[in-house]
Amino acid sequence: MDRVSDRLKRIVVELDEGPLVSERSVEIVERKGIGHPDSICDGIMEEVSIGLSKEYRKRFGAILHHNCDKGLLVAGRVERRFGGGRVIEPMKLVMGDRALWQADGKGIDVEAVAVAAARRWVRKHLRFVDPEKDLDYQVEMRPGSEELTGLFKSESAVLGANDTSAVVGYAPLTDTERVVLAVERHLNGKQFKEGFPETGEDVKVMGCRVGKDLSLTIAMPLIDRFIDRESIYFKRKGEVLDSVHDFVKERRGGLERVRVEMNALDARGRGMAGMYLSVLGTSAEDADSGQVGRGNMVNGLIALHRPRGAEAAAGKNPVSHVGKIYNVLSDRIANDIYQQIKGVREATVWLCSQIGTPVNRPTVSAVRVAVKKGFSFDSIAGQVRVLVDAALDDIPRFCDGLSRGKYPVF
Repeated sequence: MDRVSDRLKRIVVELDEGPLVSERSVEIVERKGIGHPDSICDGIMEEVSIGLSKEYRKRFGAILHHNCDKGLLVAGRVERRFGGGRVIEPMKLVMGDRALWQADGKGIDVEAVAVAAARRWVRKHLRFVDPEKDLDYQVEMRPGSEELTGLFKSESAVLGANDTSAVVGYAPLTDTERVVLAVERHLNGKQFKEGFPETGEDVKVMGCRVGKDLSLTIAMPLIDRFIDRESIYFKRKGEVLDSVHDFVKERRGGLERVRVEMNALDARGRGMAGMYLSVLGTSAEDADSGQVGRGNMVNGLIALHRPRGAEAAAGKNPVSHVGKIYNVLSDRIANDIYQQIKGVREATVWLCSQIGTPVNRPTVSAVRVAVKKGFSFDSIAGQVRVLVDAALDDIPRFCDGLSRGKYPVF
């Protein structure tokens, strides 16, 4: 049996007879924005992987073994004051875990690449954080085991899987998921920040739908240098809420009502204890530490009523570690099934690997599809198998794009 027919045997398609998440009475969805401590860790460690991949290609002609998916952001200390506070103790970023420092008699300064990548990411995404002064860096990356680094010595265009793992992706987003994602992106978008420069990047949106009523709870600090008294804080907060209501009004889809609350711990008359003010725009300044893998899935959401794998995509190597490759690929396959195959209401895709087996040959590719009335499941199932098989054939090109940061991972 040739490889193609063998792989087709491993593509299992089944009918999803519902109810779908969008049809259930309750749905809870969260989004951690770009300035959340967990998202900062995901973003930086992914930037480190992209930086290492680029340097490995430059010096060795290929991407070498690395998995820098163990990142910890330790909260610092600040003093908040009306008109502008100060940093008392900088945050600390601990970056791990495996990366080759040398091969074929040539070396690479992994620590320098990692720190440069971290600073580059901070400059791009966190307006009020000085990557030179407000962050200390501790690089704890060591060479990997001989067994795992040996996978990269293969001359094949497709490497063996770095791990035995399973992940899942789904499409389309529900109205709740779509609104939660859109609201955070709006609040951290360029246009909004130009209109509300006093808002920080640490935005978290929690959506809770009961029936067709959606409640959004938003956490987003205001920067203390822009606020000179309590009344100004609450005035600007009210203006932000009005903006969010206007934004959501045009995007609620099938939702009948959307209620929005922001900074729910606020209380007038309590001074600093009653306002969510920030010096740097992220709670990592003194309130909350962060860690890779505790945040969003690759589609940008934490959807509690959806299946979810245990792998963090950010920072893993893009050519061998299925914890990254399959995470992003399953999401893209699910979206392609929904968008390209007529009659599909919803698609959920599971990919499972076995360590050492080429990454384009999963142990199983499982797809569950919900079908619209009037369409044949058997016909759709055949189209799904062809689409999945084509996506697996395209893995070398896909992994190259992944290594260059083409696809988001959180």
